[in-house]
Amino acid sequence: KSLCVNLYLAILTLKDIIMNFTTHWFIDPDHSNIEFKIRHLVISHISGAFKIFNGKMTTKNDDFETAEITLSIDVYSFDTNNIERDEHIKSKDFLDADQFPEINFSSTSLKKIEGDHYKLTGNITIKSVTREIVLDAVFGGQAKDGFGKMKAGFEISGKLDRKDFGILADDVTESGHLIIGEELKIHANIEFDKEEE
Repeated sequence: KSLCVNLYLAILTLKDIIMNFTTHWFIDPDHSNIEFKIRHLVISHISGAFKIFNGKMTTKNDDFETAEITLSIDVYSFDTNNIERDEHIKSKDFLDADQFPEINFSSTSLKKIEGDHYKLTGNITIKSVTREIVLDAVFGGQAKDGFGKMKAGFEISGKLDRKDFGILADDVTESGHLIIGEELKIHANIEFDKEEE
């Protein structure tokens, strides 16, 4: 009887270990991008990207609904393909990269909506101001690359209001419209590398 009890407890312990096995994933910067666009003069958009960033994700048994994601973006890597404009945006007038060199994101949930569609909720910090943000995420799947490394991909999109983070630009056109829009649209393709066991 004692042997049966011990065996049963061992099975439960093993099951608990398996069910709570943590998998670590790291962003592959060579196969990922973080882009943005914002309205200019109401009639068009300025687009660009952050070129330098890093992040990681942990999951329980590759269950992405258990994912915890962190991301750090180098503000100095802001790039709209116009050096003069980029330097201005990185100045104290806007992002103030010298004082706030990083943008940080930390997820609070990744909830499946339907099929491969998820809602990614988390906190984003820009210029020391933290706000909750809800993003749309589409899971692209998992696959091994040519070196046998397991990868997982997500396409992520959303928007934020620059004024919520103290990024002010109130200049207006002759018709009274803002020269630079308030809504910043975000689009990212993120490829994660699974840590080898």
